Amino acid sequence: MPFTPTAKFTAVIAAIDAVNTEDPRETVVDGVGRPYETVYAERMWEQLGALYPEAGELLRIAARAQHIRRWAIPRADYPEGREGYNKWRTTLRAMHADTVGAIMREAGYSDDEAAKVGSYLRKEQLKKDPDSQALENVVDVVFLTYYWDEFIGKYAHYDDDKLVDIVGKTLRKMSSTGHKAALALDLDERTARIVGRALEREKKALEALAKHEVS
Repeated sequence: MPFTPTAKFTAVIAAIDAVNTEDPRETVVDGVGRPYETVYAERMWEQLGALYPEAGELLRIAARAQHIRRWAIPRADYPEGREGYNKWRTTLRAMHADTVGAIMREAGYSDDEAAKVGSYLRKEQLKKDPDSQALENVVDVVFLTYYWDEFIGKYAHYDDDKLVDIVGKTLRKMSSTGHKAALALDLDERTARIVGRALEREKKALEALAKHEVS
């Protein structure tokens, strides 16, 4: 059945988009500069529709709000290294959840519905809740499709072994639906080799996870 947006859903999406237009960072798409997080939200939306056309409204809201106001908490505000990175990511997720939760309640959603979307964004039910897992799959496919080249450019000092480790950790967060979508991408030779090595290295772990996956 085609998704039919409600008035409050439409209001929430419009509010999320309005917030993201405030992003001072810009990315160029088809020769036109646009707010970075506006473009990211649209890419999440498109990929969600491709992978999960049956997605409900709460999952759709979460996808659109995945990086809402992300520029407000720069990575540079936190120490270098794994501990600083994890603290930054945790703080971001809480901010995303709080921001979209306030928008949802103002539009007429219940506290429980806002909390559910917040749970998706904080990744609290990954591997347990189908919608939470679906959101993770979409996030990772969008990353590989649009942001992988930017990532390896920023971390040009990483060798292939380091990149295989990063991709392997990403694959473990995904389900078979996400794996299939990632493998269907038109990857360049080096990236395809890295993904292939990561898949081979993680084969047993992924097979074990697949037995219990929820989406």
